[in-house]
Amino acid sequence: MRKVVKFGGSSLASAEQFKKAKEIIMADSERKFVVPSAPGKRNAKDTKVTDMLYACYETAEKEEDFKPQLKAIKARYEEIIKGLSLTLSLDSELKTIEANFKKKAGRDYAASRGEYLNGIIMAHYLKYTFIDPAEVIFFDENGEFDAEKTNTVLSARLEKTERAVIPGFYGSLPDGTVHTFSRGGSDVTGSIVAKAVKADVYENWTDVSGFLIADPRIIENPEGIETITYRELRELSYMGAGVFHEDAIFPVRKEGIPINIRNTNSPEDNGTWIVGSTCQKSKYVITGIAGKKGFCAVNIEKDMMNAEIGFGRKVLQAFEDNGISFEHVPSGIDTMTVFVHQDEFIHKEQKVVGSLHRLANPDSIDIESDLALIAVVGRGMRATRGTAGRIFSALAHVNVNVKMIDQGSSELNIIIGVANNDFETAIKAIYDIFVVSQL
Repeated sequence: MRKVVKFGGSSLASAEQFKKAKEIIMADSERKFVVPSAPGKRNAKDTKVTDMLYACYETAEKEEDFKPQLKAIKARYEEIIKGLSLTLSLDSELKTIEANFKKKAGRDYAASRGEYLNGIIMAHYLKYTFIDPAEVIFFDENGEFDAEKTNTVLSARLEKTERAVIPGFYGSLPDGTVHTFSRGGSDVTGSIVAKAVKADVYENWTDVSGFLIADPRIIENPEGIETITYRELRELSYMGAGVFHEDAIFPVRKEGIPINIRNTNSPEDNGTWIVGSTCQKSKYVITGIAGKKGFCAVNIEKDMMNAEIGFGRKVLQAFEDNGISFEHVPSGIDTMTVFVHQDEFIHKEQKVVGSLHRLANPDSIDIESDLALIAVVGRGMRATRGTAGRIFSALAHVNVNVKMIDQGSSELNIIIGVANNDFETAIKAIYDIFVVSQL
C-alpha cells in the first residue's frame, strides 16, 4: 500500500508538532509521501508564517526596509530547527528569498516560501527526498491548474522515488514563475500527489478529529462525522464548512482514493473518512449542517413570466454583465429570486437593477438584504420522508421565518434562507431536531 500524508500549518507550527508528525509517519511504513504546509499559529495570539511573508513582501514592494520582518521569519524556522536538534542552515535559501523580494518576484512567490522552507526542514528531519513543486506541479498561462501535464511529470518523478517530501500550496507557470493555489491549497497538493502515485489512502492531518456535524462555535460539542461522501463534502465545504479545501476532492475522486481526515494531536482517533460512495448508513438522517451570512435576495416579478421564452437567461445576463455570480435561483410562476453575495452586489446594485429593467422588463423588483443561507446535507435524506417538514417545524418552534427553501434534484441537500440575525438560532434548531432528539 501507499499512503500520502499531508500536515496542516497547526500540525507543523513548532518543533514539538514536528515530532508528533514524525511519530505518525514512522508508525506506518506505508506513509511514503509527505506534503507539509507552512508553520501555522503556535497559540491564539501568534501569526502564521504565510501571513508574515505577505506582510514582509508588502514592505519590500514599497521599497522599505523589510530585513527585520525577514529576520523574524528566519527566527521561526531556526526555533524549529534547534528544537529538532538538526544540523541545517537555511541561510542560502533566505538570501535568495531576500534577493527575489528586492526584485519584486510577486505575492505568490512570497507566500509559497513558507511551505518551501518547511519542506526542506521536514525532508532533512525524515531523511526523505525533497521535491520542489515548481518542478512538478504546473499551471497554464491563465493560472489554471494543468492537471494532465502535472500528473505525467509528477508520476514519472515519484515512480523513481521511494519516499519524498513535496511542499504544498504552489507550482509554476509556463515561464517558471511560482504560482499558488488559493489559501488552504496544500490540501489540493496532497490530493494531486495521491493521484500521481495511485495511493491507497490520502491522509490529511490537521488539528481536529475530522468533520463535525455543525460548527462548534455555534453548537457546543457537536457530534463527529464518521463517513461522508465526496458530494456531501462538496456541498458542506461550499457553504462554509472548514477543515478541508473543497477543490482537493477532484484529483482523487475519479481515482476512487479515500481521504482520511485525522488529528495530529490525537492520532488514535479514527477521524472522518471521505469516500466516493458507501453502503454505510449515516448515524443520523443528516450528515452535516453548514451556512454563510451576508446575502441579498433580488426578487423579480412579471405576469406570465413562465410563458416568456428566455426570461431566466435575460435576468441572469444582467448579473453576468456586471460581474456578479449567483448562489441560488428559486422561482415561481410569476416570480424569480436571485441570491447573491451582499458585499459583491451592494456597489453595483443600481447598475444591475437598470440592466434587469432593460433586458427583462419586469413588473417590479424588490431587494432584501442581510440574509443567510444554510445547507442541510445528507445521503440519508433520500430514504427519509418528511425531512423538509421537520426543518420547517423546528424553525417555526423557535420563531425563525424561512425566506427561501431550495432542494436539489439529487435530494442530497436542502438550502434554507433566513435573516442574518436568525442564523445561529436556525442551526441550533435544525441540529436539535435531527441529532439531539435522536440521541
